[in-house]
Amino acid sequence: MYPIFQIQHPMMKYFLLLVLFSYISIITAQKDERVTSIEFVQVLNDNEEEAIYYFQNNWKALREMALERGFIDSFQVLEAPANIGEEESFQLMLFTTYANKAQYALREKRFQELIREKGTLELLNDKKPEEFRKSLFTKEMVRHWN
Repeated sequence: MYPIFQIQHPMMKYFLLLVLFSYISIITAQKDERVTSIEFVQVLNDNEEEAIYYFQNNWKALREMALERGFIDSFQVLEAPANIGEEESFQLMLFTTYANKAQYALREKRFQELIREKGTLELLNDKKPEEFRKSLFTKEMVRHWN
């Protein structure tokens, strides 16, 4: 039998087990350093096709380039039905996740570089972005939990 289990005082056994479990928790726990930007977007004037085309061919294309270069950790687009009767209802949530605060701090510089490289905006039906989408609000530095 291992010497630790031969300790006679019952409180000492519990104390040593508590220390052991605490140590295991500390060495196995990893702090999640990811941060996410979330943009809530309203589609204007029933222009769903134009909005989808725009986000797939511009927003998503830039995130794919950023992901390939290690500029971001991940990205995702979620679509929600519009709330009938609400003027400021959003239909799209755009998530861009960065591995850490350092990667997040470089986001503007890096995306400007990618925008220059990608070139002209791709638009459907020659509609400008302000005609089919409105950014209602953005949440920055959203932290992830373990």
